[in-house]
Amino acid sequence: MTIDKGLESFKAILEKKVAKKMPAYPWQDLALAIIDELNIPSFKRNSVFQVCRNHPKNFIEKCLNDTKELCQTDEKWKYFFKLVEKK
Repeated sequence: MTIDKGLESFKAILEKKVAKKMPAYPWQDLALAIIDELNIPSFKRNSVFQVCRNHPKNFIEKCLNDTKELCQTDEKWKYFFKLVEKK
């Protein structure tokens, strides 16, 4: 249940809208999730966005799940790119 605090200032309303900025495309959200989950280094982040843009979501999610299951090392991101390249 929300508490009524009265009227809000126009500035406060605009700040809320800016804070909730969503990605322009769904594949960007997927790419950001992969970057966080696999701890992808900064020099490879553009490659993740490119892979997510060029391949279907189902394929990317399958590669991500396979990576989490099969790779036990710290460099999971390398294995992820090998799976994407292979298929």
